[in-house]
Amino acid sequence: MAFINSKTSTFGPWSANDGMCTLEMHRDLDITTQIKHLILSGGIDDITIANAYASEDELKNASEAFFSQNISIRVNVMDGITEVERKCLFENLHAYRGDCSEYMLRSSMTRIRYKEEQFPAHNTLQIKPGYILIDNELYGQYKGETQIALKEMENDGRVNVVGKVAREDEILLKYLSPWAAFKFIEIR
Repeated sequence: MAFINSKTSTFGPWSANDGMCTLEMHRDLDITTQIKHLILSGGIDDITIANAYASEDELKNASEAFFSQNISIRVNVMDGITEVERKCLFENLHAYRGDCSEYMLRSSMTRIRYKEEQFPAHNTLQIKPGYILIDNELYGQYKGETQIALKEMENDGRVNVVGKVAREDEILLKYLSPWAAFKFIEIR
C-alpha cells in the first residue's frame, strides 16, 4: 500500500499540511500520475489518498487510473500534425515492442495499420527525450511507426516530431516494460 497526495486538500492529520505522499517525488504531481507511477513501479496493490478532501475530478481520475487496464500518457501535440498522425496517436492502443532500445520506445502497429497512408516529412526537429515521433515517407518500411524518444538524437529528416509527453508523465516512461499496452491522451 502507498499514500498519494491530493492537490485540492485543505487539511491532513497534522497541523502542517504540505501533502502526505509515500514518495517525495509525488508531492507536486497530478493524482493520476502518482497512481500510474506506483502501478508501473510494482509492489503495491492498494493506494490511499492521505489528505482530505480530494475533489470530485481527482476522485474520478484516480478511479480511472487505478482500474484501467492500460496506462495513459498525456501528450501535448505539436502544431501542424496531419490527420493521419493524429489517428496514429489517439485512435490506437499502443504496445511497447519487446526488442527494447535505450533510445526510443517503439510502437509499430501504426506502420502496419496506416501503411497505405501518406506521411510527408515535416517538423523534423532535433529529437529530445519525451518527444513523440512518427517515421515519415523517407523511412521506407518504417513509415508510420510511432515512437517515444528516451534520449536526445540527431534527426536526419526521416522522423516527424508530432508531440511531447506531458512533463508530469515523463517519469512513467522508464517504468513501462516491454509489451506493455498504453494509450495517448491529448492535453488541450
